Amino acid sequence: MRITYLPFLFIMASCTTGDDSQSSAEALLKKSISSNSLPVTIKRISDIPLPKGYIRLKPEAGSFAAWLKMLPLKKDKTVFLYNGQPKRNQQAQYAVVDMSTGKEDLQQCADVVMRLRAEYLFSAGKYNEIRFTDFEGKAYAWKGGNNRAGFDQYLRTVFGMCGSASLEKQLNTVTDFTAIKPGDVLIRGGFPGHAVIVADMAMNKKGDKIYLLIQGYQPAQDTHVLVNPLNSNLSLVCCRAIP
Repeated sequence: MRITYLPFLFIMASCTTGDDSQSSAEALLKKSISSNSLPVTIKRISDIPLPKGYIRLKPEAGSFAAWLKMLPLKKDKTVFLYNGQPKRNQQAQYAVVDMSTGKEDLQQCADVVMRLRAEYLFSAGKYNEIRFTDFEGKAYAWKGGNNRAGFDQYLRTVFGMCGSASLEKQLNTVTDFTAIKPGDVLIRGGFPGHAVIVADMAMNKKGDKIYLLIQGYQPAQDTHVLVNPLNSNLSLVCCRAIP
């Protein structure tokens, strides 16, 4: 079995997908990578085409993994900074998540991970589970129920007080790399550090796995789905293979 953690990629495929639909999916994937906008059929994470021979693993209904697959995508693939200016490198993303960035330089890499988790819990009404800690261990818990305006202010506070160094301490460690699944985070805590989140995954008959990664960056910018910088071929998805 080979694991490929890929900064990017997936396609809507099922166990009954035939050769014709696989070929169409490959063509759609190739076209969507080279274009500045997504095809009209790609509206959510779960719509992103998979390379030939891969099928998505079905997450548990109502889970964080299932929620991530339904994240909406913008048609335009341009990533903008918090100040409205396009970022310099526009080659790193496959798609842009349709989620606000704010007008301050706050929502960076680890902040996006915390934002996604918090948004899932907020949407599910699991308010008492929304809690983050800073590097010194001070907790920031949400206690405002379904107050959206208050929740947005809470998130700004979290972004200002917490980061990759504190988030790394708060997360549980996955000791078996082969067990990584959607919702897990690849993180290196630091000042600065970096963090990306696994938003989707697929597997072929050989047991090879591919992962779709989402990130924010600094300065604060649109949350985006990563492309694979090491493979510009058809399925160009795997960032690195682990034998």
